[in-house]
Amino acid sequence: MNSRKVFRIAWEGLTRNKVRSLLTMLGVIIGVAAVIIMVSVSAGTEATIAEQIQGLGTNLVFIQEGFSRMGPGEKQTGSGLTMEDAEAIKENITGVSGVVVEQNSSETVKYSGTSMDEVSILGTTVDFPEVRDMTIAEGRYFSQTELDRKTKVAVLGATLAEELFGDGTAVGQMITVGTVKMTVIGVMEEKGSTGGVDYNSNVFIPITVSFTKFNYDPFARMTGNRVRMIYVAVENEEDIEDTIYQIELLLAKRHDVSLDSLDFTATTQDDIIETQESTTAAFRSLLGWVAGVSLLVGGIGIMNIMLVSVTERTREIGIRQSVGATPSDIRWQFLTEALLLSLVGGLIGVASGIGGAKIFGALGDMRTVVSMSSVFIAFSSAAAVGVFFGYYPANKAAQLDPIEALRHE
Repeated sequence: MNSRKVFRIAWEGLTRNKVRSLLTMLGVIIGVAAVIIMVSVSAGTEATIAEQIQGLGTNLVFIQEGFSRMGPGEKQTGSGLTMEDAEAIKENITGVSGVVVEQNSSETVKYSGTSMDEVSILGTTVDFPEVRDMTIAEGRYFSQTELDRKTKVAVLGATLAEELFGDGTAVGQMITVGTVKMTVIGVMEEKGSTGGVDYNSNVFIPITVSFTKFNYDPFARMTGNRVRMIYVAVENEEDIEDTIYQIELLLAKRHDVSLDSLDFTATTQDDIIETQESTTAAFRSLLGWVAGVSLLVGGIGIMNIMLVSVTERTREIGIRQSVGATPSDIRWQFLTEALLLSLVGGLIGVASGIGGAKIFGALGDMRTVVSMSSVFIAFSSAAAVGVFFGYYPANKAAQLDPIEALRHE
């Protein structure tokens, strides 16, 4: 029997019970759609995280305070990261285009009759706009002289400036941050959330002012002004590893520790992205396996219906065998029916999955990215399910005795 005839007979067998066939395909449809949607959500999350990290700036090295790996009998000698470390990096390391230190606090900001609570105050350095790829829309950023002299000046995020001054000019106005009066010298151009931080709602001030007014440390004269992280922008991406090595040598000497027991860590954007990707990849695999269970359930449903179909059509099988159909013909007929169930269900599932992912991304807060590899894997899995779970009923039909089949009522 040729393949066209086998396909036609199998299709007629399925269309004879349309509702039952559709319900049988439902498990496959749900499984395929679930795989595509879940992987799309995971891929969208991964892409968003990578974009946010890249949005922090270009060619960045993140130096973060850590714990020393001390050997037996050794004592802790590191003092953690300080503002002085950042200044030393800027002065002594070649190939560095900018160094930024940040110090956060939260204060009430007032202007005239407007008062805003819990506003993020970001004390930072003069290289901040360049390193963080931010632009001044109005006015200017503070200078090194203002940083050194602890001048009480402030630059506002775009959203905060609008909330405080409306359509009026912010530059030159006096605001109160906490209990400190500060002069607004600039307004940042609007920028989206970066690394989970909304810079549009921040107040940017010299970090020296932050240390003295909002983050005062009574031990700073002895230990230096402690900071959590230092951001270093490297001029050439190819020199990042060499720059990191220079930084490690410099800070190890300053902290009186060896390279084997550093009290800080230096990582790049690529390192952070790789870590995030490994985490989301594991999560994506878990989601894929969970969705795959639906395909398994769909496959069991196909096998169950095909067994019922073999029982219902036993006499038909006997008649076909009596007019010349071989066991191979019978096997191919029922196997094709099972494969058609899974393929049609797979196609509907692919359409539902892609459409569902796009709708989920448009209406929800999470970004979705449809991966063609997930579509291919989901559809291929559906086909494999049809073959695997359809073979047993098809083989059972092929092994029926023609005489017994003709006697079946």
